[in-house]
Amino acid sequence: MTDSVAVEPSAASHDKSGADDIIRCFVASLDSAKRDDEPYRMWTLESCFPADTIGDILTLPFEAPPLDGISGKRELHNNTRKYFDADNRKRFPVCEAVAQAFQDKRITDHIEKSCGTNLSGSYLRIEFAQDVDGFWLEPHTDLGVKVFTMLAYLSKDPSHRDLGTDIYDGNKQHAGRSPFASNTAMVFVPSNNTYHGFEKRPINGVRTSLIINYVTDEWRAREQLAFPEAPIA
Repeated sequence: MTDSVAVEPSAASHDKSGADDIIRCFVASLDSAKRDDEPYRMWTLESCFPADTIGDILTLPFEAPPLDGISGKRELHNNTRKYFDADNRKRFPVCEAVAQAFQDKRITDHIEKSCGTNLSGSYLRIEFAQDVDGFWLEPHTDLGVKVFTMLAYLSKDPSHRDLGTDIYDGNKQHAGRSPFASNTAMVFVPSNNTYHGFEKRPINGVRTSLIINYVTDEWRAREQLAFPEAPIA
C-alpha cells in the first residue's frame, strides 16, 4: 500500500484570477473612469478586468452566429445569443468568476455610489456578444427594465479601434463614438435620452464584447440571467 501524494495545482490554475481579483480590478477602474456629461452622463473605463480574465473570455468555445442578412436590433437573433447564465456558469470557470464578481455587494454598492443608480431588487444579466460584418444597431436608450448598462469591449484586433458604440443626442443625431480597445468599457445609467447604437461599417473578424446589465424583476427572459433566483440585495 502506498501513501497518497497531494498534487499541487498547476501554476496556471493557481494564478488564475477569480471573483475577488475581478472585483478589485473593476472597482479601481470605475474609480479612475473618465466621466462625460454630454449628450448624457457616461463613464469610460480602462483595465476593467484582469488580463487573464479577458483571455479566458475570448477563448470561450462559442461560434459567432451568422446574421443571415438581418440586423438593427439584437433581439432579432434571440435564438443564437449567448449569456453567462446558470448553465454556462457551471461549464466555464471564467463565466462563474465574472458573474460572482458582479453579483457581489462590493461591486453593486460601488456602482450605486459612483453612478447614482439603485440596483436593489435587480438581476444580473451578462451577454457575450460576437458581432460580424453586416451588424448594426438602431439608436435606442435601454430605458425600461434596465437600470445599469456596461458595454465592455474585448476583442484585440487593431482594426477594431473604430468599432466603439455610437452615441446620439436626444434627437437621435450622431454625437460621437466611444473608444474601442480591449479591456475598456462604456458605462451609463439608462434614461430617456441615453441613445446609443452602432452605425453599419466594416467589421474584420469578430467584434467581441460583454454587455452587462442589471434588470428589474419585470425582465421576462429569466433564462438569460446569471442568478435568476437571487436579486441584488
